Amino acid sequence: MDLKAFAVTFGLIFLAELGDKTQLTTMMLASRTRAPWLIFMAAGLALVLSSLIGALFGEALGRVVPVRYVQLGAGAAFVLIGALLLARAA
Repeated sequence: MDLKAFAVTFGLIFLAELGDKTQLTTMMLASRTRAPWLIFMAAGLALVLSSLIGALFGEALGRVVPVRYVQLGAGAAFVLIGALLLARAA
């Protein structure tokens, strides 16, 4: 197992998820249902499945498209999404 890749992935995803819409939604659902473990398990499963889709799609994309283009595309998508969110907030 590549521990460096594991640690970097864990750290980046953990920090990216702190305080995002998913965490806030999970907090809201747990406060409404008074079933924190049920919400935790459902949210965890949803995150695992969405991460599985991303990992499988990324691996398949990496076989067809050079990594540099995948990185540029991901960066452009983040910038575009950020710009759209800023435009909506204004």
